[in-house]
Amino acid sequence: MSIEILVNVAPRETRAAILESGVLQELHIERTSRRGLVSNLYKGRVSRVLPGMQAAFVEIGLERTAFLHAADIAHSASSDTLVSAPASLPPVEDIRRLVNSGDDILVQVIKDPIGTKGARLTTFIALPSRYLVYMPRGEGIGVSARIDDEPERLRLKTLLSELAAAGPQAGGGYIVRTAAQGASAESLREDMAYLAKLWEHVRTRSADADAGSVVHEDLPLTLRVLRDELARGVSRVLVDSPREYQRMREFVAAFMPQGAPDIELYAGPRPIFDLNGIEEEIVKALDRKVPLKSGGHLVIDQTEAMTTIDVNTGAYVGHRNLEETIFRTNLEAAVSIARQLRLRNLGGIIIIDFIDMRDEPHRRAVLAALERALAGDRAQTHIVSLSPLGLVEMTRKRTRESLEHLLCNPCPSCEGRGFVRTPETVCNDIFREIVRQSRQFASRELLILAHQDVVDRLLDEESATLGELEAQIGRPIRLQVEALYGVDQYDVVLV
Repeated sequence: MSIEILVNVAPRETRAAILESGVLQELHIERTSRRGLVSNLYKGRVSRVLPGMQAAFVEIGLERTAFLHAADIAHSASSDTLVSAPASLPPVEDIRRLVNSGDDILVQVIKDPIGTKGARLTTFIALPSRYLVYMPRGEGIGVSARIDDEPERLRLKTLLSELAAAGPQAGGGYIVRTAAQGASAESLREDMAYLAKLWEHVRTRSADADAGSVVHEDLPLTLRVLRDELARGVSRVLVDSPREYQRMREFVAAFMPQGAPDIELYAGPRPIFDLNGIEEEIVKALDRKVPLKSGGHLVIDQTEAMTTIDVNTGAYVGHRNLEETIFRTNLEAAVSIARQLRLRNLGGIIIIDFIDMRDEPHRRAVLAALERALAGDRAQTHIVSLSPLGLVEMTRKRTRESLEHLLCNPCPSCEGRGFVRTPETVCNDIFREIVRQSRQFASRELLILAHQDVVDRLLDEESATLGELEAQIGRPIRLQVEALYGVDQYDVVLV
């Protein structure tokens, strides 16, 4: 299976598409308006120490000074203030024993500025890679609690201990991330080498940087996708921006030299995302209905609590019998569902309603097909066997916003419910409101403001009822179309 990455760079948005055998599997989007400061490293200067709050304000070059609490300060006996210390050290009673006004320290942002509050800082530096988090002054090796397979936890911890003992890092601690589940020794070794070079780069820049300047930014999407994906055996990376192409070449030359030949600058006449029909696939990924090649289809509904996926045979009638038709449709659906989960980046609880199958071997085959299709998903997934109702329950780790939440807003007409009341229902509501208003308030006439479809129904199917109502309240009723109203919006105005 060949893996390609296409990178499209626009003035305010960068998109990276991951293709497997020419089919879009994942889409990453980064907008300049949503880029935060979390994980960025700054060489800050302490501007003020507040012993009563056990905190300090630090200038890091932003509009507002940032906040650093004593609990987030690494206290070490050494004079090197440009490294972090283990969080397990005992608390210090007086912050003035740790920092003073005018001190230059290396800090990492752990919380973006909100409202009138500045960013929240720490000196416990953590540098992430795809599989690991390196803590330069930490100790030991930890494994993510989300890896609940005890043999796998032991394997990773033992393997990383051996690699750390023979590795390039001079001390420090590691946390094994959830994505490392099943990772090979070579992949972990590559991550450790990358982190060693990155920490050396940070130390060198921090020594030369001026106070209030950025030492290291969290990688932009163009570089992050290289860090996370090149080790998977990517055959080619195409990018349509000469500037980003140069940055990517420099990045892999410094940190991942084995990936340098894979990056190419795209200068074709067609937009890069028109290749392989990626733009069309993005539009389809926002639809509820996903067609299957056999003629069946999926219906995907994303809600606050969970995502539900319904499988239907649609126009597929098969060639043998009903059970065989259902089985073939479910097999195709299992592969399509795995792709849609990655493409739409759906996380949390997911309920799949496959078409009911009577044969137990068919059920096991469909579950096995789903597991195989999910094997290439970097997000952690957990599948529960078929429930008594014939539903497949599974979870998928949330890694970022879903495609729908990133690209769309709730419909202003239905407010995200996915439906609006019919004109007939609205007409009945209007009749009740007319009676209520006429009994409580005196007026010469009543003016009804409503959507065109509602007014048309009042003048057509409901005209007799409207005439009877006029006679009942003893006042004329006038209708007016409001172009900006939704179908279920109306007003009854006393004139």
